[in-house]
Amino acid sequence: MTDEYLNARKARASAWFKSLQEDICRRFEALEDAAGPPLYKGGAGRFELTEWRRGDGSEDLGGGRMGLMRGKVFEKVGVHFSLVHGTFSEAFAAQIPGADQSGGHFWASGISLIAHPRNPHVPAAHMNTRMLVTSDSWFGGGGDLNPLLAYQRDPAFEDSVDFHAAMKAACDLHAGADFTAMRDTCDTYFHLPHRNEPRGTGGIFYDRFNTGDWDGDFAFTQEVGRQFAGIYPQLVARRMKRPWSDAEREEQLVQRGRYVEFNLLYDRGTTFGLKTGGNVTSILSSMPPVVKWP
Repeated sequence: MTDEYLNARKARASAWFKSLQEDICRRFEALEDAAGPPLYKGGAGRFELTEWRRGDGSEDLGGGRMGLMRGKVFEKVGVHFSLVHGTFSEAFAAQIPGADQSGGHFWASGISLIAHPRNPHVPAAHMNTRMLVTSDSWFGGGGDLNPLLAYQRDPAFEDSVDFHAAMKAACDLHAGADFTAMRDTCDTYFHLPHRNEPRGTGGIFYDRFNTGDWDGDFAFTQEVGRQFAGIYPQLVARRMKRPWSDAEREEQLVQRGRYVEFNLLYDRGTTFGLKTGGNVTSILSSMPPVVKWP
């Protein structure tokens, strides 16, 4: 593949991830606009978009656009776009397919999202999609739902059923995207072995996705983003007007601790971002704003 052809693919992918960030931010701000008394008071939240550059500025290593919002509905939400490139450390390159043949050189772009709603009845959610290039290229990502109250953590919970249906719809449109396999991978990956419990109610997760049809793989990754952008705001709107008790708030804060434990102990995206000199504020914005370990 010529450099010109590969660069065209990179441009298409990064432009999509950036536009998806903008679309999701608009949808989340609309939910803020729709929230009012008595549950929600004050002004509607708005995303603060901050451009950042990787490295010390002596050379172009890429960067991104961090989107953070503290609002009425969303106690904290991050929707981040990144486009980074450079050279892996020798130790980290050994863990990345194709990095040995590329001299450790890499290029990566993607979107990463984590939403922590204020209302305990609104499930938290995570989504990311990305393209990574070494001597080869592939896509990865997915989305998963993280209900915080006990009655919601049954896989038969209505919101989880609808979320999984959306992820299945993305898979069903594209050859090579096996929903059952990606669902099972998600359940295995987002598992807390030290507690022997799932982080949430799952979704799909895929990595190193390369069927040999780049256009098809890209279209699938786009559809995952579209499906998430469609279904998650619906779930928020469905639950956000339900009142909550102090006991439910307490349960929410304790369950958020599971999210922290996973991200700091097991999450490969967190490790990748930190190992490649990413924006620390953006990477760790996934941490909940308030959490308890009683």
